[in-house]
Amino acid sequence: MKESLPKFDSTFSIDCVVFGFDEGELKILLIERNEEPFKDWWALPGNIVGERESLDQSASRILRELTGLTNIYMEQFYTFGDVNRHPQGRVVSIAYYALLRLGGEKSLKPMSNYAKQAYWRNVKDLPKLAFDHQQIFEKGLEKIKRRIKHQPIAFELLPEKFTLTQLQNVYEVILNKKLDKRNFRKKMLSFGVLKDLEEKQQGVSFRAATLYKFDKRKYAKLFGKEISF
Repeated sequence: MKESLPKFDSTFSIDCVVFGFDEGELKILLIERNEEPFKDWWALPGNIVGERESLDQSASRILRELTGLTNIYMEQFYTFGDVNRHPQGRVVSIAYYALLRLGGEKSLKPMSNYAKQAYWRNVKDLPKLAFDHQQIFEKGLEKIKRRIKHQPIAFELLPEKFTLTQLQNVYEVILNKKLDKRNFRKKMLSFGVLKDLEEKQQGVSFRAATLYKFDKRKYAKLFGKEISF
């Protein structure tokens, strides 16, 4: 008869780093915790992986329960495994990130008592976060700063129809630097992946700008997976 093998004690969790762009601001989705440890603290949406769940299933469930958001595409981007990162024992966290267009159609309403509320917060005005969530947030921000230089993720944060000024604004906010307007527009238009809709902005007090749309098919055909911005 074989000896029974010892069980492992490590626990796995998911933390969701969800970015949104609204009115010229890059925002991060936070929850106000309603349980110890760190009760009443702000934190990234996160919790323990269920015993019978895959990591992706857990990520979707946790985001839904703590914020009310559903059908959000998220990708894994880093694993945090410092020994003392959680006061109750060894917890290894798999971090996921997502980019969302904000607008009111994605209302936040926690479905679990684990979170008092969910809230979009400007990344430049964050409160002190629970656990090592500041580090996780910063790693997520590094991720999108690197990715925006090579892949068209900026379009995931914009409305379907946008102006070149709005597009430049996304780049400036994420990269945290001012870009030359003329050079930016020339470069973006040279890629051939922006479709001029021959429409102008509506209901603005200033001179209406031309609206564009990102041509995903053309991008895939011309560049495959990468484009150098």
